[in-house]
Amino acid sequence: MEGAELELERRSKFLNSLIQKKKAIEQQDQTERLNVKVRASDMSLTLQNRAFRCARDQLDSMPGKLDSKRLALALKKEFDSTYGPAWHCIVGTSFGSYVTYSLGGFLYFSIDKVYILLFKTAVEPLDH
Repeated sequence: MEGAELELERRSKFLNSLIQKKKAIEQQDQTERLNVKVRASDMSLTLQNRAFRCARDQLDSMPGKLDSKRLALALKKEFDSTYGPAWHCIVGTSFGSYVTYSLGGFLYFSIDKVYILLFKTAVEPLDH
């Protein structure tokens, strides 16, 4: 019985590695299609893809000049409404930052020539 269990475990690990490789290839294809470059991230692929898609849609709806405030607001609203408060977004072609964020809630990426920092902070109720 032990030999069969070991073989099942081996096959399971092999299939899992194939699935992970496929997901990585799909993620790379999506970022290339949207012209996205991830600079730093502590965020799930699902949330990253949501941010990329939202940013791309907003940029495509801005003919001509970048409206960085509008883009930042759109990303913040999208993430606040979908994933709860308190998301923050900084958008621009040149900026510096140093932030503290909640685990799993940090993404710094560029799309075209626009840099976007999206991060979540913990919200604690005020004690009176």
